[in-house]
Amino acid sequence: MEWFNQIEFWHWLILATMMIIIEMLLPAAYFLWMAISAFTVGLLLYFIPTMPILIQIIVFGLLSILAIALYKHYKKQHVVAKEEPHLNRRGQQYVGRVFTLHEPIVNGIGKVQVDDSIWKVAGVDMAAGQTVIVVSIDNTVLNVQLADTSSIKETSVKPTDVAPKPS
Repeated sequence: MEWFNQIEFWHWLILATMMIIIEMLLPAAYFLWMAISAFTVGLLLYFIPTMPILIQIIVFGLLSILAIALYKHYKKQHVVAKEEPHLNRRGQQYVGRVFTLHEPIVNGIGKVQVDDSIWKVAGVDMAAGQTVIVVSIDNTVLNVQLADTSSIKETSVKPTDVAPKPS
């Protein structure tokens, strides 16, 4: 245990480097803040070489806890908006869109063609060719209702589908 009392500043710098490597392998931003804390303790020990090991460990622990708490608070306040919020939930992007029934809805189940695929739909019984609007989704079944003809212009074209007008 003699070596434990002879820790020098470069030991903390090595620890900081190891934590950065762990952060690169397991990105979660926690080891990053602990690495910054270890680097800070290393700098303190460089300028105050007589600092006891107990004080070094306490400073490292407090700085790590403080840095991680501040990071979590910052992350909670600054949520990153995703470009594609429905990226892995394909059906969610169809809510609000209007389609024509591909097959009639019989006993609450029918089919609609969405782009290049056929989706199962649920709703009140309707004949094929009716215009429906998707109101929600349950797993892979689109819940639809009869579309109001006055709202078709508003919901059938998404703003991203419209090409800009030449000026």
